[in-house]
Amino acid sequence: MPTNAIPLEAKLKQAIQQAFLESYNQILSEAACSLQVTRKEFHGTFSLPVFPFCKKCNAQPVALAETIGKWLQTHTDIIASYNVINGFLNLTIHDAIWMAILRSIAEDPTYGHLPKQKRHIVVEYSCPNTNKPQHLGHLRNNFLGSSLAAILDAAGHTVHTVNLINDRGIHICKSMVAYQQFGADETPASSGIKGDHLVGKYYVQFDQAYKAEQALMEKNGEATATPPILQQAQKMLVAWEKGEPAVIALWKKMNGWVYDGFNVTYAQLGITFDKTYYESEAYLLGKTVVEEGLQKKIFYKRADGAIAIDLSKEGLGEKVLLRSDGTAVYITQDLGVADWRYADYHFDQMIYVVGNEQAYHFKVLFAIMHQLGRPYATAMHHFPYGMVDLPDGKMKSREGNVVDADNLIEEMIDTVGHYMGNTHKIEGLTQAALQKLRHTLAMGALKFFLLRVAPQKRMLFNPNESVDFQGDTGTFIQYTYARICSLTRKAKESQAIASDALPSAPLSQLEQTLIFQLYRLPEAIEEAAATYMPSVMANYALELAKTYNKFYASHPILREADLTIRGVRLLLSASVGRVLKTSMALLTIELPDKM
Repeated sequence: MPTNAIPLEAKLKQAIQQAFLESYNQILSEAACSLQVTRKEFHGTFSLPVFPFCKKCNAQPVALAETIGKWLQTHTDIIASYNVINGFLNLTIHDAIWMAILRSIAEDPTYGHLPKQKRHIVVEYSCPNTNKPQHLGHLRNNFLGSSLAAILDAAGHTVHTVNLINDRGIHICKSMVAYQQFGADETPASSGIKGDHLVGKYYVQFDQAYKAEQALMEKNGEATATPPILQQAQKMLVAWEKGEPAVIALWKKMNGWVYDGFNVTYAQLGITFDKTYYESEAYLLGKTVVEEGLQKKIFYKRADGAIAIDLSKEGLGEKVLLRSDGTAVYITQDLGVADWRYADYHFDQMIYVVGNEQAYHFKVLFAIMHQLGRPYATAMHHFPYGMVDLPDGKMKSREGNVVDADNLIEEMIDTVGHYMGNTHKIEGLTQAALQKLRHTLAMGALKFFLLRVAPQKRMLFNPNESVDFQGDTGTFIQYTYARICSLTRKAKESQAIASDALPSAPLSQLEQTLIFQLYRLPEAIEEAAATYMPSVMANYALELAKTYNKFYASHPILREADLTIRGVRLLLSASVGRVLKTSMALLTIELPDKM
């Protein structure tokens, strides 16, 4: 367990080692005392499988477990009772230990956060293109990246969040060409269309025009020729890299519209970055890296003039780094920005949060940086995640077949508003407070739905499943927290037991389970950080909320006549609320104190 958590397992293992020494004259290592969490169908907190020790101790499993269990119950203040199921010794922890744990949690304002480490970690996420608005896939990326950064920070690392805006290249030129042909000087102000949506409209129009020209050429027997509109985009990219004033002016104008639109979306999502990089600034650095690779004979010039690298030994084939016309490809800017980032942060780990469809790209990038002898090459890590599908298939931006992020946010807010209206949960709220609450619940539902699934899994998004006050949802956890806040407000004149007091009545099984779940928060954070899995925190918070609601339904709190028991339950409720808030904050989800 982390050092800031109560070392319950360590104490128990030491006691088990002493039990074997005194009962069987056997010296066990701490690693040999392999404790497991007791399965739900059995009574206990920890279970010790004794099979590995039977031969050394010359004892049968049940007899051995009985001997060790009895020793622990008799000679320590940790174990209240034990039971033996086959060859498993199930151990129940004393109420006094649970109360000490609860008090420690309640008194620690930073509970769950791990000790500070010296490692610097850069997390890159979002990385949209400036030829379209962000969509559902970008939402999963944004949520995974921001959550991973929060978790790594809680695990004690120094985290730097960065964004790389892909603001140049052939795709951006496609939108620009389409705007020149079909735009008629339309602007966000004149059309009433958000800037990134307006530019995205022309990206779709380019694809439509391209397909129409392609179909006509095929009809005329010119199937191998390049459609004129694509030729224009290719020429525009060359002109952009040469810095032609008219092209640069159009690029700046249209990108400005997109940036304004992105900023609105990021504000809605609660997404921020420590630094934003731009491909238009990084691709020249990438060209410098390409020149370096040529000089070192790591790269080579092909007959057609393109610059490439042969990665056949790595099983990656040939990769072009500069086109034959001298323009940069997508990986060119990643070569440059890697050096730039290392100069900025001297990172110990560089994490790229990018869909698993780009796995080949990052294998190539890392292999190139390794061959170039970059000291940070082994510190580069691709955090892949599965795509998000619609019920009718994969999203395709160029065809306009996407779940737009802005529209989805509005839809989620409307869904929450409809649900709250039907369940009469809006009494006493001002219009402004109601609007904020709807947004908080909508974002909580959306983020939790996309984060609860393991990142590597491809997933199908269903908005109707994400908003349910009684389901496995973020909304359910938000409602649980609001319930605890309401309880705390009602009990403001009641005082919880003093920190050095003990309950006069035994804790129930549910109360023990709740405290044990609270105790495991540092472990959950440590696991989520080590595995890069925000879903660990999502499921931890969900299980804690479920257990608390069972406790709330079966244990009187404010109606409890015994003031000591009432105080314990209030303290337990408040601690659950605080841990829920901490856990959900690591998913960048806000919890409202009223619903």
